[in-house]
Amino acid sequence: MARKHLLLAAACLIAGAALGFWWQPASSGDTAPVLSQVDIGFAQDMAVHHEQAVLLARSLPADASPQIRGIAERIVLAQTGEIAQLRGWLQLYDLPLTTATPMRWMAHRHEHGGAPMPGLASTAEITRLAGSRGVEAEILFLQLMIRHHYGGIDMAQAAFNTGSNAAVKRVALDMVNEQGNEAGQMTALLTARNAQPLS
Repeated sequence: MARKHLLLAAACLIAGAALGFWWQPASSGDTAPVLSQVDIGFAQDMAVHHEQAVLLARSLPADASPQIRGIAERIVLAQTGEIAQLRGWLQLYDLPLTTATPMRWMAHRHEHGGAPMPGLASTAEITRLAGSRGVEAEILFLQLMIRHHYGGIDMAQAAFNTGSNAAVKRVALDMVNEQGNEAGQMTALLTARNAQPLS
């Protein structure tokens, strides 16, 4: 329990520091950075997307290998902090934290198995993960999280390419790099278990 509290505290500190860096003006006469519709939509949708990543990571059973549990814990820490940062931007502008029409901001988006956002796991897949144990759970977790990460990379790349706010673009690029690295690590772990990523 103490470790969970420590992780949560660290995430809040990271989010607060990141938000403060973004908001601090270069001079007292500067105005608040403007958020475009792409920036707003990305912040709303990526926060929701991250919430599922945290749920998937927390659904990994305790008997998973330490290496995979370590990845899951890093995902919880990083993405909890990013959720706070994304929603902090929205709150600064008194904007809704979610939208009833997700993904409208992402041009030329395509459907991923009927999911409203790319890479999302279905309720049935999450339920199956929560009920799995051992190697079966490890494989399913890796498969779901790899697909989830690549969906998040698509969203972050689109925000970087078409967003207007420099801070949003910087965070989006960081997400592309971070999730790309993690997806590579998880793919190697999946291959070691003689399994393949989901299509």
